Amino acid sequence: MNHWLHRNGFSYKKPKGHPYKSDKEAQEKFIEEYETVKSSLQDDDSLLFIDSVHPTQETKISYGWIRKGETKKVGTTASRTRINIVGALNREKIEDTFTEQYDWINSENLCSFLTKIRENHGEKGIIYLVHDLAGYHRAQVFQDKAKELNIKLLPLPAYSPNLNPIERLWKVMNEMVRDNRLFKSAKDFRSSITAFFNETLPKIGASLISRINDNFHVG
Repeated sequence: MNHWLHRNGFSYKKPKGHPYKSDKEAQEKFIEEYETVKSSLQDDDSLLFIDSVHPTQETKISYGWIRKGETKKVGTTASRTRINIVGALNREKIEDTFTEQYDWINSENLCSFLTKIRENHGEKGIIYLVHDLAGYHRAQVFQDKAKELNIKLLPLPAYSPNLNPIERLWKVMNEMVRDNRLFKSAKDFRSSITAFFNETLPKIGASLISRINDNFHVG
């Protein structure tokens, strides 16, 4: 049977999942709005994607290339130590992705992050910020701070991680830092994650442009 499947163009792979609650029409409408904003950007404007991620020290066992007939063992830990990271990604300058770490991800810290985004960008120009519908993004204090800083919010439809390219950056981070790696201490774990964003990403960011793209596919 396997030979027949190969001869007839089949390959053994996982299907791609997508949130079953996603609204196709809402996603298509967002893409139209996004393309309009993208095409109207002025020299001093920026279009950013914001999101948070919470990597843990727990060993992340993943697929990898191993010689046939051999077994590779990876030491594991169930440590729940985690880092709370907020990032803002400019698709045209992935190497300049701006990140901050916080004890908690809440509206107060997100307002602080908005201020740092504006400081990093400079006073001129509009910052367009694509974000999901997490509660801290919908909080009035967050909305008010964005308006104060001349940051225009572009909310994603519900259940639409496929429309946020920074999600793919988190995947790259996991592949390069966490997959099949044992962190024996919280210090080692934290320093490795921090080094990825501060040292590795500035070097490889430009090479990720084809992977972290905005060729959006709706559900």
